[in-house]
Amino acid sequence: MAQPPDDPTLLAGSGGVVLGEARTNHEGRSAILLVRGEADTREMEDLAGTMGITIVETVVQPGREDPRTYFGKGRLLDISDEFESRVPGHPWSNVDLVLVHTNATARQLVGISTIVGLEIWDRVRLLLSLFTAHAASVEARTQVRIARLQSDRTVLRELANQQTTGERAGYGGGGVTALQNVIANLNRELTNLRKRQRKHLNAQREHRRQRSRSGAMTVGFVGYTNAGKSSLFQRLSGKDVLVQDKLFSTLETTVGRMEKSPRILLVDTIGFLDNIPNATLAAFKATIGEAIDADMTMVLVDASDPLLEIRRKVETTRREITERQGLDEDGLRAHAPPCLVLTKADKVSGPHLDTVVDLVDELGFPTPSVISTLENTGLEELQLRVREHLFGAPCGVTVHPPQGADDDASERIVADVYEAGMVEENEALVNGSVRLVVWAAAEQQARLKRRWGERIDIK
Repeated sequence: MAQPPDDPTLLAGSGGVVLGEARTNHEGRSAILLVRGEADTREMEDLAGTMGITIVETVVQPGREDPRTYFGKGRLLDISDEFESRVPGHPWSNVDLVLVHTNATARQLVGISTIVGLEIWDRVRLLLSLFTAHAASVEARTQVRIARLQSDRTVLRELANQQTTGERAGYGGGGVTALQNVIANLNRELTNLRKRQRKHLNAQREHRRQRSRSGAMTVGFVGYTNAGKSSLFQRLSGKDVLVQDKLFSTLETTVGRMEKSPRILLVDTIGFLDNIPNATLAAFKATIGEAIDADMTMVLVDASDPLLEIRRKVETTRREITERQGLDEDGLRAHAPPCLVLTKADKVSGPHLDTVVDLVDELGFPTPSVISTLENTGLEELQLRVREHLFGAPCGVTVHPPQGADDDASERIVADVYEAGMVEENEALVNGSVRLVVWAAAEQQARLKRRWGERIDIK
């Protein structure tokens, strides 16, 4: 049987825990996948493929999970012997990683690693490694690091429990073991990271307050990973963001203005994925909340998915939004219902698309917008829908010329109108008045009327 390495970091497959920097480039690695029963492995394979990891073989064992080692101990010993007997040309000759098709417990991870002696990743650790590889901003790196340390801490505690079972010699003063010292260091790092995250959250709240005071409205993109959020963000804002046909190519919040709509801000953020443990998801709660707490929430759904998958994703996303939504931080307004957008329409036939639209109607959503960012279809209609959702119909504003020497110049009032909303038309009339067509929220219209009185008419 292979002996586990002395370095405990390989036991969790954590890429270093607190002992060093996490490995971020896994391109070209080879792995085997352990599967219990008849589980669907496509998601796991897609996640591994996104990181450039090749699964050379899927090893299946019937029956239920073993609570200690996932696979039965005998089967794991066979796998360990297979690794020990590898020769050049063996299908597993380059394998240095074992993937486990479950959200494994700390006991299972330690048990598998003790027998097999290779780096072990379950589904959570595969996701965290993917997050680490894609984290670009300070915000994303902080969130990922917190999630990794929380996950690794459970494994280290399991190791410490096993090491301190029975009569064992102490390490340092008071019988403290080496792993207990590592856990203490990990807890200190978590405390510092959470302080940093709180500072970032406070800065985000202040930015939202400033945007709200300036009259800007926000549209948040939510949905499952790889649903086309970043592609739509790029098309509507013209702002360069990473757009890849890969899972979790976006981890941090990106804010940009919608083209031809300076008062509308778009918020792109991390996508949803099923069955993520609460401790892991909590690290990304603020990032997801930035989109859900917007003035308008836009749910993006890949129209090329199977119908059952679309139903499940729509219902899950609605439940997630419903659980998180309520009044904003000042308790002043309730969230508007989400708008649903079917993406990647270029990949589906007309009959399938009609069936998806009927399904959305059955689930209680308004008629969805259907778009294709690849073929640039449906985007102008979607922009118009966003404006109408946020501001209602455009209004006509007439600015009358000054009647006395002390009256403000018309240009000053027109500038205030531009500050209050989005001006589509601006026409100077022969009598000295200025006629504008403006998209403006009701409260902005009321503010203009209060400030300028008879100098301005709004219809």
